[in-house]
Amino acid sequence: MKRYLVILSFLSIGIVSCQENKKENADKSTVPEAVKMTFQNKYPGENDPDWKQDEHGYWESHFKIDGEKYRADFNADGSWVETENSIKNDELPEAIKKVIAEKYKDHKITEVERVDSAKKGIFYDVEFKQKGKNMDIEFRADGTIIN
Repeated sequence: MKRYLVILSFLSIGIVSCQENKKENADKSTVPEAVKMTFQNKYPGENDPDWKQDEHGYWESHFKIDGEKYRADFNADGSWVETENSIKNDELPEAIKKVIAEKYKDHKITEVERVDSAKKGIFYDVEFKQKGKNMDIEFRADGTIIN
């Protein structure tokens, strides 16, 4: 009897794990048509993005352009929110590097993204870590801090 309970417990855990994974990666048929159409119009050469719905309700598409990874977010009505891709620290514009050297020299950069946003335009999101805390600062290419 105990053996059956143990087996049943493992099966239950496996089923729950599979269901959680389904939430993370959406079946392409569940992505709203308006979202797929906007994506195709914005990225006509990309035919097979991976989709998931995030905690804010945005539909995220994950895809590559010329070997670089991108993520584009869309509202359920198909409206585009933003597209971002990770870049290397040395790819930041010089004006941003200068501001970082002046104001954030004691902070460690953990991630840098170039973001094209429907509301904010193009900016760079730099994530710093200092004393166990993460901090995101958004910059314009000219070094202006926007958040």
